[in-house]
Amino acid sequence: MAYDIDPELAAALAAMPKGPNGAMLDFSDIPAFRARMEAAGAQLPAPAPDPRVRIETLSIPREDGTALDVVMFHPGGIDQPRPSLLYFHAGGQVLGSAHDRTSHAYAATMAPRLDIVLAVVDYRLAPETRAPGAAEDGYLAFTHLTEHATEHGIAPDRIGLAGASGGGAPAPATALMLRDRGDRRPRLLSLNYPMLDDRNETPSSHEIVDLGIYDRRENTYAWAAVLGDRAGAPDVHPYSAPGRATDVTGLPDTFIAVAQYDVFRDENIDFARRLIAAGVPVDLHLYAHACHAWDIFAPNSALAGTFEQTWYDYLRRHLHG
Repeated sequence: MAYDIDPELAAALAAMPKGPNGAMLDFSDIPAFRARMEAAGAQLPAPAPDPRVRIETLSIPREDGTALDVVMFHPGGIDQPRPSLLYFHAGGQVLGSAHDRTSHAYAATMAPRLDIVLAVVDYRLAPETRAPGAAEDGYLAFTHLTEHATEHGIAPDRIGLAGASGGGAPAPATALMLRDRGDRRPRLLSLNYPMLDDRNETPSSHEIVDLGIYDRRENTYAWAAVLGDRAGAPDVHPYSAPGRATDVTGLPDTFIAVAQYDVFRDENIDFARRLIAAGVPVDLHLYAHACHAWDIFAPNSALAGTFEQTWYDYLRRHLHG
């Protein structure tokens, strides 16, 4: 199909490097693609540290003896408790880390602008860890922060959950776990173009096939890594694919942003519709002429600026209000 992409976004995407498959991503061989991405990232200059932001890494023990890292970005001291946002990075649930330069630069910008403690979860990736391993990491991180809020300078009743793209799967799955297990309710749930449903049955999942950003092919490979032979099966649990949830009552106020030309468009709109029907307050934003992760690929575009202002205003109101 023809993609009527905003000119600023189209120019940014045309300048992005593409692989032999004609796309920016290639999940047909995830270990090999990770290695290429790490090598390319190592060539980038390290961002200059922001003196306003103190960075520390929490190492939280799991029951199996391993440790979960949560990288904390503090925009000041801990003498006055601040709201916090537990953030799940993008990467199709198969790429990325809370420790990489991209995550650090992104988080170090958000924390002082919102005056919050931004906590980035270094959740386990697929295929090494199948779902719901990433969501269990989110649950462990959230409950740890609420139990140890004072020592981290956090207001325990003002901790939200947020995720982008692949990180938009463990974020709502964590919210479902917290609800089902009777734990403290998150202040909010913020989802930017989230990866929710493994079934790939929506119109948009069939339309976005050759845009070259994150298309049906990459999504199919990613869900196969996340779920193995369970992908597309009728009995996948919502903790593994939150778009499967039939009961979304009791979830916190939710922000969802998605692009017109995004493989996730229709599953995001459907999830918002079910939340609304369940009585959950929802801010749903659909950006015309935009593509997946437009704010990351074209951060200086007008569409990215409009989105950022809307998103940051929402986070400020719900975390500080």
